[in-house]
Amino acid sequence: MADSTAPAFQETSSDKTDVRRFHVNVPEAELTDLRRRINATKWPEKELVADTSQGVQLATVQKLARYWTTDYHWRRYEAKLNALPQFITEIDGLDIHFVHVRSQHTNALPIIITHGWPGSVIEQLKVIDPLVNPTAHGGSAEDAFDIVIPSLPGYGFSGKPTAPGWNPPRIARAWATLMQRLGYTRYVAQGGDWGNAVTEFMAVQEPAGLLGIHTNMPATVPADVSKALAFNQAPPADLAPDERQAWDQLDFFYKNGLGYAIEMNKRPQTLYGIVDSPVGLAAWMIDHDARSEEMIARVFEGKTEGLTRDDVLDNVTLYWLTNTAISSAQLYWDNAHHPTGGFFDPRGIKIPVAVSVFPDELYAAPRSWAEKAYPKLIHYNRLPKGGHFAAWEQPKLFCEELRVSFRSLRSGVLAKSAA
Repeated sequence: MADSTAPAFQETSSDKTDVRRFHVNVPEAELTDLRRRINATKWPEKELVADTSQGVQLATVQKLARYWTTDYHWRRYEAKLNALPQFITEIDGLDIHFVHVRSQHTNALPIIITHGWPGSVIEQLKVIDPLVNPTAHGGSAEDAFDIVIPSLPGYGFSGKPTAPGWNPPRIARAWATLMQRLGYTRYVAQGGDWGNAVTEFMAVQEPAGLLGIHTNMPATVPADVSKALAFNQAPPADLAPDERQAWDQLDFFYKNGLGYAIEMNKRPQTLYGIVDSPVGLAAWMIDHDARSEEMIARVFEGKTEGLTRDDVLDNVTLYWLTNTAISSAQLYWDNAHHPTGGFFDPRGIKIPVAVSVFPDELYAAPRSWAEKAYPKLIHYNRLPKGGHFAAWEQPKLFCEELRVSFRSLRSGVLAKSAA
């Protein structure tokens, strides 16, 4: 157990632009305070309906709270994180935390993978070893990756911006700087949620060395569909069956699932309650989208799903201990006030793109939309299961998708980092 007088997060080296080693060590007093706050939760009345149309159900959150105080152990996750090579480096005036794991296989392909909200680097931990060490997981040495997984600004152990402006294009430029600083001259990128926006802007910016990208939440929605959804109009009459399915999913999300995003777009600083209450934070985070919420509810009923109760609480606890409830929400405000187009609008990407469609994502992008959005579409596949947190929920499927997606781009000498 950690010394309660030790700093929560330790790093070495004094030069901010150096790549500095990083270690997590949360004081025991913070964990004690967390449990105290959970036990002191002031509960509302039960929802008035039998479904989740009024929000996350009371029974789900009370089961989560009970498990959090009785069976959950942060030190297990802390040890898992500290077993990985973690680093901090300053880019554009802000400390960026990242996990960097290099493969022992020759000519491993470097990849930078970006999480979203309400995610963190924990989303990708299950895919690290299968991608870095594919021969131990049913793959071949030729499919090996070097992996870089940064924490978004204001998220996890990265620094918190002190001024507006950290929107996806700026983060994309920072990620290109990070890969260059690590010595990579040829690499690929991957993302979902905000990670997709950052990854797609990397593709738009075409930094030296970026060979292509992979996304599990692509921006492919045609202009006429976006317009009809925005103005609550009828869908275009010529939609194919898979396009109509995507329309129905988007229509549901825009009408029923955008509450959290609207608040964070417009008034993130008002969310004091989720900084003060761990249970409030947990409820806010698991209400991201209907299918993920339903899955998490089943998890806390004791059913086996893609995620476990510990998975969910590792992520929520990370947000709590780093006090990033509002700093992470600022990304929504920054994106809205430094607009770069609609979240699902095609961005005019010219480099190779691979798309993996998981059925329980916010919308299942049809091949026809992907082909129009990405002229150099090198891979498209619809998976049998999985949702918004694809790497976290279905790591085996996710890893196989990355291996297949980038095989055509593996050529030449791939520079290794000396860091």
